[in-house]
Amino acid sequence: ADRMKHARDLIMDELGKIIIGQREVIDQALLTLFVGGNSLIVGVPGLAKTLLIRTMADVLDLKFARIQFTPDLMPSDITGTDIIQDDPETGRRHMVFSPGPVFTNILLADEINRTPPKTQAALLEAMQEHRVTVQGRTYVLDEPFYVFATQNPIELEGTYPLPEAQLDRFMFHVIIDHPPEHEEMDVLRSTTTVQQAALRPVVTGADLVAFQTLVRKVPVSEPVMKYALELVRRSRKGKEGAPDFVEKWVSYGASVRAAQ
Repeated sequence: ADRMKHARDLIMDELGKIIIGQREVIDQALLTLFVGGNSLIVGVPGLAKTLLIRTMADVLDLKFARIQFTPDLMPSDITGTDIIQDDPETGRRHMVFSPGPVFTNILLADEINRTPPKTQAALLEAMQEHRVTVQGRTYVLDEPFYVFATQNPIELEGTYPLPEAQLDRFMFHVIIDHPPEHEEMDVLRSTTTVQQAALRPVVTGADLVAFQTLVRKVPVSEPVMKYALELVRRSRKGKEGAPDFVEKWVSYGASVRAAQ
């Protein structure tokens, strides 16, 4: 536990060289890393969503890939596909799998709601099971593996709402807002200079995998589990104890994953 706390402090110090403010957003991003989840970050353009995720990958010395989701993006653009390749020794052609950008440690799905559901669904297996299936063959992703997706809450024309099955795989729905005036002034100062802060990797992928295992070993008391279960069950319409506002405003309650 002390090692994890020390690692968190080191990560925060390094991120602070580039990212100004947004402490709550960073805390939720770090929780995502330590428990092995995925996060959906929602905010207007210009709030350093992409910069935050890219900087985290640098600080953690992890492989990073970014996919700009567009209406013409295909599932194979995410997972990869089989290609025909000539064998220089035999002269024969054979199929070889060419991995897509999902074969990384931190995947940034930028503006994920701008691509059709068919393409969005290409991430489902990767997010939950950390593997992808292409042409009937299953390929296991490297650990650790995280998906950080972003959405723009404005300019919704031509977008595709994320299906419930995909939303359910995000541990956090992070709302990122404009920083306070003094932090925004610090951003202006830091971006009007030629000096660039030097980042150093402070935590490895193996460390994160160990932290995830440690988190799973933390004992959870029966009352805490019952409380979590009660919260989840009361979010569902028609269930005993569900508040009136749930019956009126909530279409679908939280799934079993919400209590895990």
